[in-house]
Amino acid sequence: MKIQALLLPATALLIAACSDTSNENFVVGELASDRLELIAEVNEPILEFLVAEGENVTAGQLILRQDDSRALARLSEADAAVQQAQARLDELVRGPRQEQISQARANLDGATRDATFRQTELQRARDLLAKELASPEFHDRAKANLDTANANLDLRRAQLQELLAGTTVEELAQAEHSLEQAEARRDSAQIDVDRHSLRAPADGLFDSRLFEPGERPSAGQPVAVMLGGEQPFARIYVPERLRVRVSPGIAAEIRVDGLDVPVPGRVRWVASEAAFTPYFALTEHDRGRLTFLAKVDITEDRDRLPDGVPVEVELKVGDGTR
Repeated sequence: MKIQALLLPATALLIAACSDTSNENFVVGELASDRLELIAEVNEPILEFLVAEGENVTAGQLILRQDDSRALARLSEADAAVQQAQARLDELVRGPRQEQISQARANLDGATRDATFRQTELQRARDLLAKELASPEFHDRAKANLDTANANLDLRRAQLQELLAGTTVEELAQAEHSLEQAEARRDSAQIDVDRHSLRAPADGLFDSRLFEPGERPSAGQPVAVMLGGEQPFARIYVPERLRVRVSPGIAAEIRVDGLDVPVPGRVRWVASEAAFTPYFALTEHDRGRLTFLAKVDITEDRDRLPDGVPVEVELKVGDGTR
């Protein structure tokens, strides 16, 4: 009877504690951050790191530089090709120079006089051949010379007409396309130069570097690690009994080991699939073991908290009676 009298108050206290629904909203976890790996895109030595481990960085901030000597040389070559294509286009737009036209006129005048002389020479050969004072070969040679002079005259006339007509539309189009091609190659070379400098993809904390200056990483190999975000988030596992009442946007209080005052937070994301699910068809006993991964953001503006610290999170959800 005395033993039963002692057990009854203890049992009552245990039932009262179990009936305290506020304790059911507490889940445990730890502070964590999204891990961002900075990948080397070229196989060149690292020249320097511009931030120290543990330093806060902002999106776009320069983290490290690799040797870009070869890339700069290719960029200079591509830039020279652009200037050459631009000069050719400018030349075609301007058209032929006056000096070239004058030279073509002089060539045409010379070809005209030569054709006139060859015509006279052929007539003389005909007269001599008629008087049997020259051989047929002499006459044929004079005729061949006249044909050559006439062909040269046609050539000089065509060259002058080409200069006077100016640049054709097709020539201008070819020059414009050549310039665009050269500019595209220069832009590609500039991108290659930029890829020798790695920048922070987002605000966060520079956590660690995996290489030292002077080392040569392979293309596609991580060289440094960042922790994204201005604050870590609480990574928790929501038990199955609370899952239906927990959704993104739910308020929460985060109790961090080492801090006396809870930190306000808000649920950002809850997994749609349970972790450590033992079966596809679960018994009522098995369902109580299911947990769902969730992330709770810190909504207070404060100094960054360290990753890996254990936390207790109180989820501000109802009692589930509605």
